[in-house]
Amino acid sequence: MKTIIHDLGKEQNERLLAAADQVVCADGRYAPCQGCFKCWTKHPAACELKDALNQSCRILGTSEDLTIITENLYGGYSPEVKNLLDRSIGVSTPMSTYRGGQMHHTLRYGKRNSLRVIVYGDITEGEKNTLQLMAERNAVNWGFREHSVLFCADAEEAGGMA
Repeated sequence: MKTIIHDLGKEQNERLLAAADQVVCADGRYAPCQGCFKCWTKHPAACELKDALNQSCRILGTSEDLTIITENLYGGYSPEVKNLLDRSIGVSTPMSTYRGGQMHHTLRYGKRNSLRVIVYGDITEGEKNTLQLMAERNAVNWGFREHSVLFCADAEEAGGMA
């Protein structure tokens, strides 16, 4: 299954659905993660908060190919995308294992294909390096076999790259 998470606005959903099985618009209307860890312990992979992101762990976890489209914010994801990703910690379990010689949480859904991050907006070289490192670490933590980061000038171009 191919999933796109984006901060481009709901008006882009229809166009993006042509390129993916499911599309999640990070529009900032969701509560932030409360840090309760109930998505790990009490009811695995389901967020305690009852809103549209309640199943974000399962959306991320079952995606074979994940594309994240985000505006650059100081070398990181936009606050809306970051909020959605924070609510997806239940993709893994509280248990730990070694992957690639490093300690990581055990994957709840197993290995997946590819993570692609498309970043738009003004980006310095330092921010590009930070985003590339973050995407690499996210790919390892979420169990993706490969990852890539693409940079573009504006939201319109980013939406067309999905």
